[in-house]
Amino acid sequence: MEIFNSGFAIGFGINRKIWGIFIRPPLARSRPLIRARRTYNFANGITILCKFCIKNASVSFASVLPLRGPTPYKSIAKLGLNRFFVFYFLICSLLFSFPIQSYSAKLKSEDEKFLDMVSQDSFQFFLDKYHQGTGLINDNSTTYSPCSVASVGFGLTAYCIGAQRHWVDKNDAYDRVLKTLKFFQSNVAQKNGFYYHFVNIRTGAPVWNSEVSSIDTAIFLAGALSAGEYFKGTEVESLANELYERVDWPWMLNGKTVLCMGWKPDIKENNGFLPYYWDSYSELMIIYALAIGSPTKPISPKYWDAWKRPAEKLGSNAFIYCPTGSLFVYQYSQAFIDFRNIRDKYANYWTNSVKATIADREWCIENRKIYKGYWGISACLGPDGYAGYGSVPEQKSLHDGTIAPSALAGSIPFCPDECISTMRSLYKNYGADVYGQYGFVNGVNLNANWFSRDFIGIDQGITVLMIENYRSEFVWKYFMQHPAIKKWLELCMQS
Repeated sequence: MEIFNSGFAIGFGINRKIWGIFIRPPLARSRPLIRARRTYNFANGITILCKFCIKNASVSFASVLPLRGPTPYKSIAKLGLNRFFVFYFLICSLLFSFPIQSYSAKLKSEDEKFLDMVSQDSFQFFLDKYHQGTGLINDNSTTYSPCSVASVGFGLTAYCIGAQRHWVDKNDAYDRVLKTLKFFQSNVAQKNGFYYHFVNIRTGAPVWNSEVSSIDTAIFLAGALSAGEYFKGTEVESLANELYERVDWPWMLNGKTVLCMGWKPDIKENNGFLPYYWDSYSELMIIYALAIGSPTKPISPKYWDAWKRPAEKLGSNAFIYCPTGSLFVYQYSQAFIDFRNIRDKYANYWTNSVKATIADREWCIENRKIYKGYWGISACLGPDGYAGYGSVPEQKSLHDGTIAPSALAGSIPFCPDECISTMRSLYKNYGADVYGQYGFVNGVNLNANWFSRDFIGIDQGITVLMIENYRSEFVWKYFMQHPAIKKWLELCMQS
């Protein structure tokens, strides 16, 4: 099992296989996507070489394969290549240059069953916390919870996953999504197309003195657009696009080169805008992608370059980091955007998230004598309430030994072996203390012997979405089809 104290005790007779899973060097970690990408690049090289040989030998592909009659390979010999090598190149090309199967590869049957259980139980949150009259979704599992707009965004996508997995009838999923979008169209409080962070689940009016939030709006819209692509050609699609197209993205710039985090009507200075901006790497990429890709009120693609990308070696890898060190910032945009085979001029953000996940794990291992237990640090409920926990950079982040199981689930596509084994160990060793009606609880602190009893929508949501992306690439497949995302790709990214 992946508990630090036992993982460190190899010298005392702990199974070497367990040691290999938990303490093995980063370079030895199993990362199927990276291996597959190397194989694919090698195969492409073989394919190109093969095509070059055939082209220069003036021999057609059909004539090289000895299906019938003699093979005219004399002209190929002019290149110094005999028949054996030509066929070798051709066979390699045929074997390896086809599109790669889902990068989740072959899950062990017990892991498949475990992920199915966690995902379906987490999905149940969105079935039970859906308001039948308005279509809004609770922020959390407590009795008097308001609606979280971001929770709704995750929920809209989760309903599509549930329909695809047959956890809910597809017509029921459609009706739920449609009711939600109609209520957002006419009843949920908004400003220039942006929604408040928290609203009354029965009326849609803002509550808790919350702000008009750019990130929560973006997550809601990402969920709506994903549902629109899944229910293509329906009222759901047209409503999702309508809500997206009415957002005035330049307004949220407030005359600056980076987007603001939010606005409140009672702020007298700065035109009502908060003093906080999306000016450094975080979960911000989904906001900028939607803002730049907007078909009606976009911002310039030059603003993609305006936010900072601080980089530093943290643990065994150097990567672009968020000062809070919370793992969720490396996950939320990637729940919708498939960054695996794209990059901008600064980084491949998929690889960046892999490195950040590894760094979190390494930090927890290094500090296991202080904070006993597991790894996976992110914003969640702790012994003293909700906090923005993080690991690295150590001097800037908050930590008290609390981990978030959703941080592990949300990182499964990046480090599947490590995340799944840790989640299974948590489940096996702590049972009902860490797992309940809606899957894993929100926070765990073994130092304090404290276990959250609550569930939060955005954390159950990232669990459902990222497990499904790992298993089938479902969310990426639909979200990346949207024309606005294709526009952003063309303007800001490189394939």
